Amino acid sequence: MSLPQVVSREQWLEARIALLAEEKMLTRRRDALNAKRRELPMVRVEKEYVFEGPDGKVTLAELFRDSRQLVVQHIMFGPDWDSACPRCTAATSEFTPTLLDRMREADTEFAMVCRAPIAKVRAYSEGRGWALPWYSSYGSDFNYDFRVTVDSSIPQLEYNYRPEPGILGEDEVSTEVPGASCFLRENGEIFHTYSAYARGMDLTELRYAFLDMTALGRQDS
Repeated sequence: MSLPQVVSREQWLEARIALLAEEKMLTRRRDALNAKRRELPMVRVEKEYVFEGPDGKVTLAELFRDSRQLVVQHIMFGPDWDSACPRCTAATSEFTPTLLDRMREADTEFAMVCRAPIAKVRAYSEGRGWALPWYSSYGSDFNYDFRVTVDSSIPQLEYNYRPEPGILGEDEVSTEVPGASCFLRENGEIFHTYSAYARGMDLTELRYAFLDMTALGRQDS
């Protein structure tokens, strides 16, 4: 990886001011995009999804607790896996009870969901000292319906809103993929408002916000 050119303070300042103009333009475009995201139509959730949590079975409605909104982080942790994917683990390690409290101040609850059985979820979570709301969707259609489990039994394989015929390896029957889904509760009904996948998940990883400001960047392999 090549390093930035070494220049005088005056030259650096000139380049920095030019970049600042582009950053401000991007901020305005991001604000406009966020407004469009909030204006997306929503879909009523008709199916009764049931999850397994630390204290037993809970419904999707119960994941909201007392909040009006719910953000679900889809964790890549399949039923036959021994552990969650390393990247999901790294991202999850950035979530803290304080962050969740701040989200609740905005009337928004947070939950993590994967297909691994709750016993595996509990062991994995406790082994890392996490105290986060993590649930198993094992045995339900939740992961399939929200396109974070890809299965060869489905005729048209897709991910991130487009066909992905090669997403499964030659010997794979199914696999898990990353994503996040948002829900709104209104007058006792639940609506699906948004889901993001792949690079759309970047903004949920705090370390990237800082690394993107550095000369060496993310240094992803």
